[in-house]
Amino acid sequence: MLNLERLRTLDALARHGSVSGAAAGLHITTSAVSQQMAKLEREVGQRLLAKNGRGVRLTDAGRLLAEHATRILSQVELAQADLEAQRGQVVGELRVSAFPTAARGLFPAALGHLRERHPALRVRSRELEPEQGIRGVVRGDLDLAVVLDWYNKPMPLPDGLVKAPLLDDPADVALPAGHRLAGRDEVGLDELAEEEWITWGEGEFCHEWLMFTLRSKGVEPVIGHRAAESHTQLGLVAAGLGVCVAPLLGRNPLPDGVVTVPLRQRVRRHVFVVWRADADRRPSIRAAVRALRAAGEGVGAGAAAGGGAGEGPAAAPR
Repeated sequence: MLNLERLRTLDALARHGSVSGAAAGLHITTSAVSQQMAKLEREVGQRLLAKNGRGVRLTDAGRLLAEHATRILSQVELAQADLEAQRGQVVGELRVSAFPTAARGLFPAALGHLRERHPALRVRSRELEPEQGIRGVVRGDLDLAVVLDWYNKPMPLPDGLVKAPLLDDPADVALPAGHRLAGRDEVGLDELAEEEWITWGEGEFCHEWLMFTLRSKGVEPVIGHRAAESHTQLGLVAAGLGVCVAPLLGRNPLPDGVVTVPLRQRVRRHVFVVWRADADRRPSIRAAVRALRAAGEGVGAGAAAGGGAGEGPAAAPR
């Protein structure tokens, strides 16, 4: 009889490609991974791992069994989801991630609601960029991930994932308060052609979107600074070091010395949550999606009540 936990370890090794990656994904030590694999090799009577430089690789038998392990674990996930659905209780552990502004703008309300309404559910959250969150859900390291794409640049999703929209997040341009365009009702991207931009890290989805969008308007961007966190970007704007795109979600309060002006071509990013299709019936998944949607509706209502962008720090949204 094959041991399920050992199959899970083999599956993690196949997905992560290394003992250390598998250990991190399973939240166990590297020695525990090695021990589990040694026991699994004794159970099947074949070598599943071979040395590969300083690391290891799967043998032909290891790859064959890993393929079966993926299907077996998916069936186990379905069985657990069906049992939870039949029981109808929101219990167990739920592992979730969100990109930083969504973690700030959505998680406090959504996770607070889950704790209040479903005290038997233990939620573990972390901040991850959208691509990392999607990979975590695909690998099984996460149950849910809050991710995003932009109105003109969709985020590709792997097969086997389900998604639900949470909110459309409007984005303005953030300018130093003394900027020549700071008093405008709206501004075009072409009017910012000579500005230094403060953007996200090289290769990040949002950075690639900004480069794509500016170049589509005939603007070759000058990148002055990079910062992963939106409030760091806004702090650099406050210091007069450049301009940045400032989505509504999670940006309140604006630092002193920063104003936001709507872009003439309305810019929005779509915020949504993804999970694995084989976990779709889990009550905990459905409860979390409902809580996240309610939090997203609260963000939209707060924006409507706050008077919108372009009015400076005293009238910052939400």
